[in-house]
Amino acid sequence: MLNQTGYQAYQKNKYETASPHRLIQMLYEGALKNISGAIKALENKEINESHLKILKAQDIISELLSSLNEEHGGTIATNLKNIYLYMLERLVQANIRKDNTPLLEVARLLQEIKSAWDQIGREVSVGHG
Repeated sequence: MLNQTGYQAYQKNKYETASPHRLIQMLYEGALKNISGAIKALENKEINESHLKILKAQDIISELLSSLNEEHGGTIATNLKNIYLYMLERLVQANIRKDNTPLLEVARLLQEIKSAWDQIGREVSVGHG
């Protein structure tokens, strides 16, 4: 029990001390991890497990959506909003149809956005380092 409490404190601290950029990276990583888990669960006919993983991915993408600032983010924020809304729709379709095709599509889109986000982080680090 003590070990679990220590681990929970570590996990909580990890999120509380992360930079805003790192928090977004963590959200992308979490969404991708859950989508990957949902794909594997569907392949193994673990319908309930895939359902839960898809719901978690939806929650994470909803969080990404709510973190957008269209006023300051301009066209990029508006485009991301539209992509996130599309991803949410595709995740719903995957969950209803128990189909991996929309999951693979969302994973590809997320990976592309995450790669761009990771690159921004490297450039900012180099620029201020």
